[in-house]
Amino acid sequence: MPTESRVARRPLEQELISRGVRMTRQRRLLVEIIQSADQHMDVLNLWQKARQQDPTLNKVTVYRTLGLLKKHRLVDELDLMHLESARHYYEARTTRDHIHLACIKCGRIQEFESSLFEKLKGQIERERRFRISVVRVEAGGYCDKCQE
Repeated sequence: MPTESRVARRPLEQELISRGVRMTRQRRLLVEIIQSADQHMDVLNLWQKARQQDPTLNKVTVYRTLGLLKKHRLVDELDLMHLESARHYYEARTTRDHIHLACIKCGRIQEFESSLFEKLKGQIERERRFRISVVRVEAGGYCDKCQE
């Protein structure tokens, strides 16, 4: 699933080390792949890419590493409009929240961030006295290429 990304990602390995998490060779490899990914990856994509560098790596290690990253709130798990059935995708958390724009024709995913989105979150927090800690917003439609 192609992604266009311009948002800043959090440094996963540094975050884990600062939290006292032991970085094994395989965990470091998986974190590096997630951190540098130019698209949203599911478990199978992540496992296949990692096995190119370490053929001994198994899926259990991928699931455990993703679980660890989710527990520490360093990755987000996304369904991306379920464009590809029930697959879940993972991305390193960003420094600012963003909206995923999913083309329902070609499957292209774009990430969009805006100061207006930040203002809306602030308005929600003020008016509802609700402290936002996680935001996931997806919009489905047709990208510029599929509209032509």
